[in-house]
Amino acid sequence: MTAAHDIEKKDRLAAVGPRLRDLRRRHGLTLAGLAEQTGINESTLSRLEGGTRKPTLEMLLPLAEVYAVPLDELVGAPRTGDPRIHLKPVTRNGMTFVPLSRPGGVQAHKLLIPPRPDVEPQLNTHEGFEWVYVLAGRLRLLLGDKTVILKPGEAAEFDTHVPHWLGPDDDRTVELLILFGAQGERAHLRARTT
Repeated sequence: MTAAHDIEKKDRLAAVGPRLRDLRRRHGLTLAGLAEQTGINESTLSRLEGGTRKPTLEMLLPLAEVYAVPLDELVGAPRTGDPRIHLKPVTRNGMTFVPLSRPGGVQAHKLLIPPRPDVEPQLNTHEGFEWVYVLAGRLRLLLGDKTVILKPGEAAEFDTHVPHWLGPDDDRTVELLILFGAQGERAHLRARTT
């Protein structure tokens, strides 16, 4: 390792605490509330945010789950993949959208939906067509007057003119891959026969 690499590593580690504090404040959580959700005691969380305690994987995993962000966002890992696509997460209505495609045509997003027991499902309609694939957790999908529960590895597609709502089916964050296209566009799956 070079000296420049060591300095970069130290700088990234030093930025973890302020990043964690910023995420906690953006989520409107106190240290006590975060301690309750993660199982990490308040003083440890305070030392993490202040930079006097080095983060471990055992600490970062529950924090990433509570904040519904990828683990690499907590540690400021360098971006990889297609440099033309900037994976800047957007949080709306408590859900975190991570764009996986450039604007235009069918849009791909990773979607993280944390449990929100105090929020009543509000069915929405809009132009377009959606295809959802569950990566982790259990998805509760309300489509009109039907309820569908999807587990990891299961998918659904629907016309977004149908009133719909997406959320976790239990107390864990659900992680989805979403393809969204204009009205009339659909995701087509092709399989070869042997």
